[in-house]
Amino acid sequence: MTTLQFHSQSRFESDIRFASSTSCSFRPRRNFTLPRRFRPRPPSLHSHSSTSLRPLPRAFSNDPAVTKKPSICTADELHYVPLPNSDWRLALWRYHPPPQAPPRNHPLLLLSGLGTNAIGYDLSPESSFARYMSGQGFDTWILEFRGAGLSVQASNLKELKQSADAVSEQIEAIAKSVANEVSPQKQPTGVSGYLSDSEFYFLREDSIGIGTAWDEAKLVAELTEIFMRLSERLSGFLSESQSRLISTKLLDQISKLLEDSQLSERFEEVRIKLANVLEKQQNSVIASQIRDLSQRLVNIIEGGQRSVSPQFIDIQERLSSTIEDFQKQLDLIVKYDWDFDHYLEEDVPAAMEYIRAQTKPKDGKLLAIGHSMGGILLYAMLSRCGSEGREPRLKAVVTMASALDYRCSKPLKVLLPHADPAQALNVPAVPFGTLLAAAYPLASRPPYVLGWLNDLISAEDMMHPELLEKLVLNNFCTIPTKLIMQLTSAFGDKGLCNRSGKLSYRDHLNKSNVPVLAIAGDQDLICPPEAVEETAKLFPENLVTYKLFGEPHGPHYAHYDLVGGRLAMEQVYPCIVQFLSQYD
Repeated sequence: MTTLQFHSQSRFESDIRFASSTSCSFRPRRNFTLPRRFRPRPPSLHSHSSTSLRPLPRAFSNDPAVTKKPSICTADELHYVPLPNSDWRLALWRYHPPPQAPPRNHPLLLLSGLGTNAIGYDLSPESSFARYMSGQGFDTWILEFRGAGLSVQASNLKELKQSADAVSEQIEAIAKSVANEVSPQKQPTGVSGYLSDSEFYFLREDSIGIGTAWDEAKLVAELTEIFMRLSERLSGFLSESQSRLISTKLLDQISKLLEDSQLSERFEEVRIKLANVLEKQQNSVIASQIRDLSQRLVNIIEGGQRSVSPQFIDIQERLSSTIEDFQKQLDLIVKYDWDFDHYLEEDVPAAMEYIRAQTKPKDGKLLAIGHSMGGILLYAMLSRCGSEGREPRLKAVVTMASALDYRCSKPLKVLLPHADPAQALNVPAVPFGTLLAAAYPLASRPPYVLGWLNDLISAEDMMHPELLEKLVLNNFCTIPTKLIMQLTSAFGDKGLCNRSGKLSYRDHLNKSNVPVLAIAGDQDLICPPEAVEETAKLFPENLVTYKLFGEPHGPHYAHYDLVGGRLAMEQVYPCIVQFLSQYD
């Protein structure tokens, strides 16, 4: 493995010191100057203009193509890729090379990090990794995973455009709300990647809350629907054990309403019967039994309401509120039901196949770059292909701030409490974007109570304050707890594993035949340099190059500085271009 450390020099030049083997296929010269065709071109001030808009491809509809992109999209084109057996449409931001750029043989796919969208790769015309790469001749595409950015659930182009516009407006609204010192969660929401007001409230509150007026027929219908959905395992979204766990939680909450009362025994009798019914296969008889038992539960509560006992005051309203909250929880479980392997097995392959069809590279291969989780996905793809003896159809790979073992990352250990499977049912999704936007004023304004949050994102003086604010307010989305649960396996002895835990994605990287450039930042607290280097060592030595950016006395690189830091265009981007050019 070749180890390189980069130091700041004159614009678009780097001094590279070799630390070990020279048997690497990436051989930059000492004090080298990039060939003219590889040198960065100053980005156009109008590179975010929408004057060169092109129609959306007819990815899944025969209707006339949409010709106007949402305002948040700064790419040349916005494409949508349908996921098989799903109503998800994945957004692909495309950046065309200018006519004067050097010709390239392979398209370039960019993959973003956990809970982020495409904006991190295209913060501004002066700090756009995507624009830089397209300026170097690469037909550049950014994938937004399901639930992120402009990726939406839609069945036709009209519905797709409405959803995409709503996402764009929501992102802009959050930024405006923080600028005006208004709580972000008060903004209108309800689109993919963002929580509605009621959903956000549900995830914040753990109490029963204030109920609504008593409506026996409605409550019976709602209880029946809940238990029917659990009996059907939420149409495949829940396993049998998960269904049992969540139904137990609901019944426990109802039981608390009846504690220390003469009705407890009657409730327990119904509870046992319901539990038995929910274990059985769904059919018309079971459905009838569920409705009858739901009616009996409501009748018990109604009997308690007529009791003179003080503890039954407002019990009907509290039951109504409990049922309403539970319905929201079931809806969230369905809405945010995906994990890391869904990205790996469905999202990334669908995007790669679509890009191949659009660009038609002669050898059918792509170049790929992944930041943070995006790089982890590329590692996992190479590992899985190695274990199955398949060709990954990637010409070369660059990872930035990515690893498969995060035991040395202290900030990320806050994810560990979510490793309990029950947590994914109690809190199906984490509104990370909304929470970060709410915390940002405390991190960026005196007295800087949460100033340490900035250090996780960018090193001191490495990102312009306006770009840092745009990154924080516009780049992050809601994260499914199932996704977090799988990623927490990266803190175990085996490193990141597939959802069953049987396959460690570290185990088969030694079988990879794809050249890899693994980049780390010297002050990255989320993915420390030692984690990046340890993962790089798992590849065949002649195919991997590890590079560390930053110097003891500065400048320093934190997690996002490798993509959007003020020196990235001078130091990081040219290095990536030269590496990819070796294999294009």
